[in-house]
Amino acid sequence: MRHGLLTETTLQDARLSLVHIPLDQYQSYLQPLLRLIFPPDQKNGVPSHLPEPELPWVNRYPFLNVAVTPIECSIVCPKALAEELFTPSRDAAAPSAGSRHGAIVSSEDFVVMSVEGEGLEAGKRVLELTSPLALAGISIFFFTTYFSDFILVPASSKAQVVRALEDRGLQFQESAEVYVNPAANHHQKKPSTSSFSPVSPSTPPPTTVGELQTRTFALLKRRQIVPRVDANLRLLSCAGRRDNLSSFSTDEMGLQVGLTKSLVYQPCFLSLTLTGNDPASLLLEKGLISNFDFDKVLLGNKEDYLVPIMLDLEPLPLEATGIVCGVADRLAGHSSGNALANAIEMSYLSTARTGTVMVEEKDLDQAMKALRIGEHDVLEH
Repeated sequence: MRHGLLTETTLQDARLSLVHIPLDQYQSYLQPLLRLIFPPDQKNGVPSHLPEPELPWVNRYPFLNVAVTPIECSIVCPKALAEELFTPSRDAAAPSAGSRHGAIVSSEDFVVMSVEGEGLEAGKRVLELTSPLALAGISIFFFTTYFSDFILVPASSKAQVVRALEDRGLQFQESAEVYVNPAANHHQKKPSTSSFSPVSPSTPPPTTVGELQTRTFALLKRRQIVPRVDANLRLLSCAGRRDNLSSFSTDEMGLQVGLTKSLVYQPCFLSLTLTGNDPASLLLEKGLISNFDFDKVLLGNKEDYLVPIMLDLEPLPLEATGIVCGVADRLAGHSSGNALANAIEMSYLSTARTGTVMVEEKDLDQAMKALRIGEHDVLEH
């Protein structure tokens, strides 16, 4: 586990798009997906919006997340590439039998905040970061990576995000676009689930986190959204190695080969996050590990598995906000009925239509119990 202080949050300017691909159409989008992850190395003929080929392939994007879950394939990538790679495939795709819809490329732009620093105490870190945004009615997505956390927000809400964080006591340094918490205590370094389209809420935002949690679970119950667990699915959090310069090129090639093998056969669960500074960060289902020469290519504990608890958020109205904060607050043990004796150590992955909470196996029963509590903090059996 990572420990330390919550230090600063940087708001990046890069405009991003959110892409949702139904699983039954995954193979139709595999080629543009691989082109996105492995951009061309040659310099001549590469469009100006493509990443610079001089950089290592894992650092050519300010932010990129590709996630395949049992519910969907979800992508966050630069807007220009979403339009170039995925919009043509979407427009050309014939509806699949039984599909309710095709792929969706967001019409709204997003920006991402990268959270630097480390923390203690389960749930405290995500609550500090998401609660002011949730109470301001801002729709967010939260991503855990091996090194940092990221919050995706609508670009149109950027000024509102600044105000909400400043009102919470976070200082904004204009020159570096960095928020610093001057009174930061130790916090847990873990993040969260999702809401989808960035639409203004139809009702006033809640005034307290407790009220937000009550609304969140009332909404989930009303829409019959229940936590889903696959008894056989176990995830490993890991990262690409960068500790041996003499074998750097070979290790990068090994990572590329392992990812290609994993993606070609439509994994049950895989999340890849690439940024401008860090090595690649991955969440891999246990069965994919054999695709990698783990000790040479990846950094992580092969025995430290997480269990994903998934919430299919497709039935939610587009204006739904606060899902991340409400779920995190519940798992932190802050429900009025004291349903949890202790806070649950957790991490989160937001995708376009899914929220995934990841906990250690020893905490699974307790987490499921908390997430099944009804809107009045009464356990449902």
